[in-house]
Amino acid sequence: MKNILLLLIIFTFTVSAQESIKPQFEKEGGLTKVTFFHDNGVKAQTGYLKDNNRHGNWISYNRSGKKVSMGSFQSDLKNGQWFFWNENELIEVIYLDNKIVNVLEWNNSENKLIAKND
Repeated sequence: MKNILLLLIIFTFTVSAQESIKPQFEKEGGLTKVTFFHDNGVKAQTGYLKDNNRHGNWISYNRSGKKVSMGSFQSDLKNGQWFFWNENELIEVIYLDNKIVNVLEWNNSENKLIAKND
């Protein structure tokens, strides 16, 4: 559970610390694709906005460009499966209206379930 909190804190800082490189916005039908960048020019996040709310798939990357989280929003609320990667673990968090429903931790090096939170 500590790993999940750490990843969520990192994700929050990534979202709140929008660096000096301006985000890119592209209209795609009824959605706007947005891309945020780290101050070193590497993509930090990419996702979609609908009526100025996060909507649909979002992906976050660390400063070296490695994917660290992926999931989807529905009207600015986390919903469904979210994945958080770190060194040797994949953490899967199931959200419903921005609330955690279930957490699974997978150890990538051993390919086994570490913990399940019902």
